[in-house]
Amino acid sequence: MKKILAFATILSCFTFSPALHAAEEGISVTATGRVPVRPDMAVFDVTVQSVDRNAGKAAARTAETWAALQQALRKAGIQPEDSPSADYSVRPQLVWEQSSGKNVLKGYVARHVVRVTVRDLRRTGAVVDAAVGAGVGEVGDIRFASSKQNELRREALDQAVRKSREDAVVMAKAAGGKLGALVELTTDSQQVQPFPVREAMLMKAAPEAVPTEITPAEGDISVTVHSRWRFVGQPVK
Repeated sequence: MKKILAFATILSCFTFSPALHAAEEGISVTATGRVPVRPDMAVFDVTVQSVDRNAGKAAARTAETWAALQQALRKAGIQPEDSPSADYSVRPQLVWEQSSGKNVLKGYVARHVVRVTVRDLRRTGAVVDAAVGAGVGEVGDIRFASSKQNELRREALDQAVRKSREDAVVMAKAAGGKLGALVELTTDSQQVQPFPVREAMLMKAAPEAVPTEITPAEGDISVTVHSRWRFVGQPVK
């Protein structure tokens, strides 16, 4: 009797395995959602830099230009919270001399970087001109962005999941069955097609210079999802 029970137990284990394997069969789909993005903000760095043999004088001159820059930005409609400091340093300026075979101190460089955010793209050119007119040493590349990026990402994600299911339904039907329950759903990190970036501008602007005009192009944001679904029915052979 014990031998019969043992045999029955072993038999039930072997008949259960195929059912487990069948449950693992399914349909895998990768789909991408993509939505256009129209930028509504511009961000760029403005560098104020002074060089002097005395570190204190270099820092003082940089501070004067920084104050003039901030005043010009206020007049151009930029609030203090949209023109914070991104970097500041006072460093020795060393020059290698071949004759002595060593670095020689030539002075000090005081460098203050301000990150400017323009929330009205129509004023981007005017803000750049204001910074130039304040006597800054460099305006960096202009980067465009959207304040609705998170909202648009969710829209792209919703689109990707819907496409994933639609494709899975078609695949299941073509295979002679129907789509079962969702087993797994993952997403890649979002991808944003870069907006065209304006090259670094400037050093000095003549009083009669033509106002700067900057018009960004549209970009897009895309999200890719990977899904796996159960397949109900017998696949076509």
